[in-house]
Amino acid sequence: MLYFVATPIGNLKDISYRAIEVLKEADEIGCEDTRHSQTLLSAYGIEKKCFSYHKFNEKEISEKIILKLKEGKNIAIISDAGTPCVSDPGNILAQKLIEEGLEFTVIPGACAFVSALVLSGLDSGRFCFLGFLPDKKSERKEFLSKYKNLDMTLIFYYAPHDIAKDIKDIYSVFGERTAVAVKEITKIHEKAERF
Repeated sequence: MLYFVATPIGNLKDISYRAIEVLKEADEIGCEDTRHSQTLLSAYGIEKKCFSYHKFNEKEISEKIILKLKEGKNIAIISDAGTPCVSDPGNILAQKLIEEGLEFTVIPGACAFVSALVLSGLDSGRFCFLGFLPDKKSERKEFLSKYKNLDMTLIFYYAPHDIAKDIKDIYSVFGERTAVAVKEITKIHEKAERF
């Protein structure tokens, strides 16, 4: 069985008993960054064979994971923080598992955009998660234009080094709109800045 396991987005205590149990029982764990994941695994006394599974090797490693599953192994996939497949590696593998008729499940837990939505105080009755903006400026404007007239809360992810560029592009398409930037979720310096 393949398990997509949600991991803490900041505070290491934000993990479920079931997630720890699955990680302890897995034959191998695929990690977005094995060095980063070692902190979490060590905190819970989990000593398992880990392998790299990230956006740059996802296609190649997915094939190897399928072979391991066909051998009867239990594999867990974790990202650096949050839920795999949500703006993190995992979708390619999920699609290949479906094509192969192999079972997989999710061990739910932390998801940054849901926590950010709650901390923002914006309308959470209807929202649209849009993830990271495209890298190319022309693609960014085209992408944003598709959502300009949605009457609901829009949620974006951004890397700290992209925030100025992202805000400038969002403002140029959306104009004046209430916005909240949320950072360091579940950590000591958690903050929601309202604009």
